Amino acid sequence: QVRLVDSGGGLVQAGGSLRLSCAASGRSFSNQAMGWFRQAPGKEREFVAAITWSGGSTYYADSVKGRFTISRDNAKNTVYLQMNSLKPEDTAVYYCNGPLIYGGVGVPRSSPYGYWGQGTQVTVSS
Repeated sequence: QVRLVDSGGGLVQAGGSLRLSCAASGRSFSNQAMGWFRQAPGKEREFVAAITWSGGSTYYADSVKGRFTISRDNAKNTVYLQMNSLKPEDTAVYYCNGPLIYGGVGVPRSSPYGYWGQGTQVTVSS
C-alpha cells in the first residue's frame, strides 16, 4: 500500500520556523517530482512548492518565495519543507503530493493519479 505521511506541523509565533516532512512508503518516488500544497479554512487548496526528482529545480508560490525551502532525500524517500519567517496567513493544513506531472518545462502540477498525505496543521499566531 502506497502512503505519504505528513508530519512536523504545530503552533508557532509569527516569525518562527517549522520543518515539515513527507515520508513515502510502499513505492519509491525518487525519480519523480513531488510537492507541497496547503488549504486554509474556507479556501481552496493551493500550490506551495515543488521539487524535481533530482532536486535540481524547485518552484514556489509567490507568497512563500524567499521564506520556504523544499528539499528531498531520495535515499529516505522523504520530502521536506523548511518554513521560515512564518506569517499568520501561512496558517493552513499542509499536504504532500506526488508524483507530480512534470514534462521538463513549466511548474510541476498535481496529477489525478497522484497520492496525498493526510495533512499536517500549521498554525501561526500573531
